[in-house]
Amino acid sequence: MFSSRTRWDRTRNRLAALAAERLRSGEPIFDLTVSNPTSVGLTAPLDLLASLGDPAIARYDPAPCGSLAAREAVARDYARRGLDVGVERLVLTASTSEAYAWLFKLLCEPGDAVLVPRPSYPLFDFLASLESVEVRPYALAFDGAWHLDLAAVEAATTPRTRAIVVVNPNNPTGSCLSTSEARALDAFAAERALAVISDEVFADFLFAPGPERQASLARDGAALAFAMGGLSKSCALPQLKLGWIAVGGPTALREEALARLEIVADTYLSVSTPAQHAAAGILAGIDALQAPVKERLRANRAALASAIGREAPVSLLSADGGWTAVLRIPATLPEEERVCALVAEDGVLVHPGYFFDFPGQGYLVLSLLPEPTAFREGVARLLRRMV
Repeated sequence: MFSSRTRWDRTRNRLAALAAERLRSGEPIFDLTVSNPTSVGLTAPLDLLASLGDPAIARYDPAPCGSLAAREAVARDYARRGLDVGVERLVLTASTSEAYAWLFKLLCEPGDAVLVPRPSYPLFDFLASLESVEVRPYALAFDGAWHLDLAAVEAATTPRTRAIVVVNPNNPTGSCLSTSEARALDAFAAERALAVISDEVFADFLFAPGPERQASLARDGAALAFAMGGLSKSCALPQLKLGWIAVGGPTALREEALARLEIVADTYLSVSTPAQHAAAGILAGIDALQAPVKERLRANRAALASAIGREAPVSLLSADGGWTAVLRIPATLPEEERVCALVAEDGVLVHPGYFFDFPGQGYLVLSLLPEPTAFREGVARLLRRMV
């Protein structure tokens, strides 16, 4: 009766079961996986959200690509970052996940493939399978820092490949495309008539921005390109479902893509009126919204580095930005045994590297968002377990 696309294994994994058991027992858990800023004291000032109660939202005036006012606000935000993105190139979505779904619809026939980075977060398998699209991973190179490996991209490309996904900065490695990598990727995709999909939800959270880092592909190049962002990460407002796609590339391809996306968007009309109405005021206050998040990321990463400095068996891998930290740990035990012991015996919840398809064993992924006191205690317990 049911589609094979939704035939997922819904068995609770061992780590989740142990965490739930510890919570039921009343023992504390130091959750170093949390990705929801609103649950760790990073909430928006109420005055920034006041426009959500404006009586004007009672009027429904649908526009397939999103209201002009909201798209103008997004265009201004790109300008804040030094990027010229006209409103005519923007399509609003209810989320970045929806943006992926629309782009897979736009670019792929059933059975076609998209290339996704490895390591990266595991959502791609679900998003692609729901569109009857195959995911093919390409490995990021590591030489002390993570890099796009064009040879790996080429090796993963088949006649049915339609798009190359980059997550920039990557989640969880925090690696950002260099200018030379972005140019090479653009040339590679154009030569093979492939699209580039750039997930840029963490683009505002670089630790040391510089001209050598290509934090956005929202500009014209030789290949058709789609840059994605949203309020969930850029403004730490996951409850306000508003994302966007900025379309770039050669004129003919860009205009055809936009015309088709408009019909897809008109079919769903999924973006809420309150979110669109509030977008201008929220994005105008983006510095105030980002400041506490950036300070939390800075403080927790510094505390982590300081703690690790006294613990020789563990190293903190370099990163350009993002909300996570990756630890390299001794591979003397399987990662699952490590993380399960941490939660069951120490009350510390972290992600094992295999959740993100890291190469081999010996990686842990920590969120940098938790409240600092809890974060430091969780890290201290984790490091005691490593010695």
